[in-house]
Amino acid sequence: MALADAKAQPLTKRKLKLMICDDSNIIRRKIERELQLDNLEVIATAANGRLAVEAFRKEPADVVTMDITMPEMDGIECVENLVKIKPDVLILVISALSDKATAIEALKKGANGFLCKPFTDRQLTEALEELLRGANHVD
Repeated sequence: MALADAKAQPLTKRKLKLMICDDSNIIRRKIERELQLDNLEVIATAANGRLAVEAFRKEPADVVTMDITMPEMDGIECVENLVKIKPDVLILVISALSDKATAIEALKKGANGFLCKPFTDRQLTEALEELLRGANHVD
């Protein structure tokens, strides 16, 4: 019975799995440290898109923060791969590339939001809350 109850809970009641993908260790740690949403749990971090896809195949996250400019596989290609694996994944692109063309390309490939670097902890929290609200994961 407990298993059925857990499955029946709305997504706001359970922890959502978060993956952080950025080639900068400093940014990955900053996101982990500044994350202020109780319903998000970091399950994986990746230094490039290839590693993110490998980790995502093993344990798909519900939410992903994604850099654009990374070695081996960039964020645009990674977004496309993650969405093929799990179409309902929520992806927040976090990048220093603030040009509209890059943001639009990421959104076309399946990203759900965009946050420019540098960012404050408040901006990160607000961007993730907006992402989750848009997907009805937050009241």
